[in-house]
Amino acid sequence: MKTITIPHQIKNNLIAIISLFIAISALYYNTWRNEQTEKNRNIRTAAFEVLKELGDLQAVINYARYQPNNTFGNPYLAWSHVAMINDLSELLPPPIPNNIHTLTQTWNKHWMKIKTNDGAIDIITNEIDHSRESVLFILQKLK
Repeated sequence: MKTITIPHQIKNNLIAIISLFIAISALYYNTWRNEQTEKNRNIRTAAFEVLKELGDLQAVINYARYQPNNTFGNPYLAWSHVAMINDLSELLPPPIPNNIHTLTQTWNKHWMKIKTNDGAIDIITNEIDHSRESVLFILQKLK
């Protein structure tokens, strides 16, 4: 009986070995790419929702400032937007959670003054703008 050596087996099965390596590499890359795509999709969706909620929060503040008798300017309505923004920010990469935390603290400190104090409105609006800019920056970085 003829002895078959390992180098001889490798030589005879080289195409199969290369094909197996390529298949495993392709599977690995495809899995990695799908995970990246899903992560980016989740970040994108959360970011757009945060932008929407930031816009709604700004609308409440604008109504409070320019149409103080309108019910849309009721600062209690804004709490749901602040809570949603805060929750969604946890799904986004840094520095967004920190920026939103600062916005939440600012809102918590100044919300009772938005119908009477333009300075409070300006402070909150600046935090909203800063948060919006950081969300837009993260969206631009997605690949």
